[in-house]
Amino acid sequence: MDDSVKVFSTSTIQAPSDNNINANSTDFHKIHLTPWDLQFIPLETIQKGLLFHHHTNIDPSSLKNQIHHLKQTLSITLSFFPPLAGRLVITQHQQQEEENNNPSSSCYIICNNLGALFVHATAQNTTVSDILQPENYIVPPIVYSFFPLNGVKNWEAISHPILAVQVTELLDGIFIGFTMNHLAADGKSFWHFINSWSQISRGVSINKHPSLKRWFPNDIHQLPIRFPFTTEFIHSSRSTNVAERVFHFTKEKIAELKSIASTETETENITISSLQAVLSHVLRSVVRCERLDPQQDVLYILVIGVRPRMIPPLEDEYFGNAAFLCGFTMKAWEILECGIGKVALEMNKTISVNSDYEKIRNSYECWLRNPKLLTGGDLIRCYSMTTSSSPRFDVYGNDFGWGKPVAVRCGGANKRNGKITVFAGAEEGSMDISLTLPYEILEAMGNDTEFMH
Repeated sequence: MDDSVKVFSTSTIQAPSDNNINANSTDFHKIHLTPWDLQFIPLETIQKGLLFHHHTNIDPSSLKNQIHHLKQTLSITLSFFPPLAGRLVITQHQQQEEENNNPSSSCYIICNNLGALFVHATAQNTTVSDILQPENYIVPPIVYSFFPLNGVKNWEAISHPILAVQVTELLDGIFIGFTMNHLAADGKSFWHFINSWSQISRGVSINKHPSLKRWFPNDIHQLPIRFPFTTEFIHSSRSTNVAERVFHFTKEKIAELKSIASTETETENITISSLQAVLSHVLRSVVRCERLDPQQDVLYILVIGVRPRMIPPLEDEYFGNAAFLCGFTMKAWEILECGIGKVALEMNKTISVNSDYEKIRNSYECWLRNPKLLTGGDLIRCYSMTTSSSPRFDVYGNDFGWGKPVAVRCGGANKRNGKITVFAGAEEGSMDISLTLPYEILEAMGNDTEFMH
């Protein structure tokens, strides 16, 4: 943690006891995990945070009341989201597994209400503008100290909380950093919880209760699922010598990019989305500024949500991971010479091909037969970019009682070269793209006239 961030207090927040099984009981609710969940076990957590501005000076007693109110409403919210107050249980099975003799493990979340971590901290030398308008446009490293459980891997929830929150007082604002175990939730579920907490904090009843039942094939033969796992093979999922910068796209510029991409692909009889056009524009600038060899293969990885693509569709409130990775490869020269439309077309086709229910189910069942965990080394064998999150998530509707946030920022978890995180912008119809790349590449992109225009 940055030395200028001081921790006032840490506490454990549990759901109200009358909403949970008696603490002395061993009959806790278990959440068995799916392949969509289990693939993330070696990686770090989800870390996203919200920045709030104080428009007037707040006296210490008022701020103290705010912190107390946040703790109370977090407790109430956890009663609707019991996995977030629980812990992970990992069992190592000693029997020999098939001919390769891989060790066999299984795990599940136990909803035992051991509680979430709540941290109250201060960074009195940091202002809201330091984060919104940082020097050289690079996200200041102190932001990563506004998040709890830095460096903790998902599997470590056997002893660490599944959810941790840090409220950091700034000179003229507040930053709330949320750290959530990726085994418990994906991005959609993450923001479902934040949205619900903010509603309860404002005294509003939540309108979407989470559905805690995970999806498994009808003929699955064993729960919890077995998979090979030992902590010895886990490597860091972070890259060194990278920085982060947020590029803002206005509603008008997004429409312009979409129009260009649509014109370039009008003979294909497909519809290019705004997001596909923006990401294609970003990818072309990255390749241009990296000065890649024209014959270099560039792998672009997308996260596809499966809730509406299942038969029957999963509930929109399905709480857990319901997404998988897919990608496409293009030569560097293709990306640069064929225009936004060509890249957007490849992106569109990849999503379309991988959106078929049978393909999704086959991928799921293939994982059951041959489990594969994501590791930091999976994406360094070629030049790759990975996109996560979505502009559809309700980020700026999270009013905890003192107004809407002015910005959203990522934590330091899983900071890898080539990571792209997408958020809705503060203005309606706008979009923010957070890029993690070497500093010199981010600087070059800022000087890339075609990109910045």
